[in-house]
Amino acid sequence: MRIFSGIRPTGDIHIGNYLGAIKQWIELQNDNDCLFCIVDLHAITTPYQPKELQEKIRETAITYLAAGLDPKKCILFTQSNVKEHLELFWFLNTIIPIAELQRMTQFKDKSQQHEGYVNAGLLNYPVLMAADILLYNTDIVPIGIDQKQHVELARIAAKKFNSQFGKTFKEPKELIPKVGAKIMSLVDPTKKMSKSGNSKGCIGLFDSEEAIKSKIMSATTDSGKEIKYDIEKKPGISNLLTIYSLLEGTSIQELEKKFTNSSYSEFKEKTAEVIVKALFPFREKKEQLSKKTKYIDNILKKGAKRAEALAEKTMKDVRKKTGF
Repeated sequence: MRIFSGIRPTGDIHIGNYLGAIKQWIELQNDNDCLFCIVDLHAITTPYQPKELQEKIRETAITYLAAGLDPKKCILFTQSNVKEHLELFWFLNTIIPIAELQRMTQFKDKSQQHEGYVNAGLLNYPVLMAADILLYNTDIVPIGIDQKQHVELARIAAKKFNSQFGKTFKEPKELIPKVGAKIMSLVDPTKKMSKSGNSKGCIGLFDSEEAIKSKIMSATTDSGKEIKYDIEKKPGISNLLTIYSLLEGTSIQELEKKFTNSSYSEFKEKTAEVIVKALFPFREKKEQLSKKTKYIDNILKKGAKRAEALAEKTMKDVRKKTGF
């Protein structure tokens, strides 16, 4: 199957991004035709520093590679290096009703976060994401649950275009992990873990052992003493159980039994140990990759050429069918 997904090069990628998306990518790249993108054009819809953008792109590529993506098994590239993303974006803008964009949850959330930076690009963000997906005749989009609306919009765009101009695009489906689709903040477990939120609520993939232990030990928990998964009554403990389970490969039910007679403190200590152990190889590989700037840039350059060949084939068909 053709797989496509991407992450914005803003802030440090955290375990929520890893467990909700990148972990799926690593598994999918072995048996599928995969494209994984650094969506830098999406990054400029919210405040950013132009001088830092290229460095952020390279850092994101390093994160992808350190986490386990293999450029021999997938196409890894930067969105802006394939001009067809913006070309298809404009065509889709002419067929998607504005009401579809105004109902998007992320537009409302980002508008509240950046009240002085509410631009047309922020509203049209999902159309560009639809273009990203449809450009490569994508079958499956592995995402966290918060991106589900955007994949639904890509399906709407595909249907509308196909209906108006003839069969052109596949209707993509989202792939959301059954567990870990939405990792919550350690500070406020009722809110999603975020790169732009409180730093104490977020564990970066390359956080030090000391930082991880400190964040986990100070993580917000719940009343009572029982180590039990209950997302409504015990969101803090449930979030830690989810992280522990996914990183160690042990079911939540097994963990509940394991920590039946344990205190919150004991459980947190073990959770921190599991996270430190799981992330150590990432930190080690990042240190090696950070010294190989030309190697990283070459991977992205080659990836863009491969992606462009696929994208141009799609756009040739789109232009013909739309009269251009």
